Amino acid sequence: MPPEKSPQSPVVCGQRVLILNEHGEKLVGLLHEACSKELVILCHGFRATKDDSILVDLAAALTREGTNAFRFDFAGNGESEGGFQYGNYRKEANDLCSVVSYFSEQKYDIIALVGHSKGGNAVLLYASMYHDVTAIVNISGQFALEQGIDGRLGKNFMQKIKKEGFIDVRNKRGASLIHLIWHLFCGNLSTG
Repeated sequence: MPPEKSPQSPVVCGQRVLILNEHGEKLVGLLHEACSKELVILCHGFRATKDDSILVDLAAALTREGTNAFRFDFAGNGESEGGFQYGNYRKEANDLCSVVSYFSEQKYDIIALVGHSKGGNAVLLYASMYHDVTAIVNISGQFALEQGIDGRLGKNFMQKIKKEGFIDVRNKRGASLIHLIWHLFCGNLSTG
């Protein structure tokens, strides 16, 4: 579960940046500048966005220390275009590749990729596919997946999604976070 927004988290404003991924979807992010060419890219986790407190706080800390930070929404999450796909690690690694390429073309020195939760797994997969960023940070990445899909989507989710054609994944307060459609879900159960 993504962390709740902490009341003490500073509101960190950044320059809005739109980046096209390989599927032509706009990825929306915020660049926090600190008079440097060094850049750390921050990746959110499952059922989260670039605006979660952990990424906001990391961006603030990095810019205070003189390093630029970029936090963005993977395709199908937050403000970015595209549909949410469950188990889309490769697509998220490819989104990350689009972000790295964009900032490399802008002559930034990308010194680290930082991922929280599922974003931690995305940065690890990226690092295994591309070898262009030397520092990879995995914060609370998934390692014990015993709870599996049932733990993420709820008991009896398969019966409900087959019957209704979709399910809504909700947060602790009951607000709908993800509208998961059967045919998209079935096509994206693997990491490929």
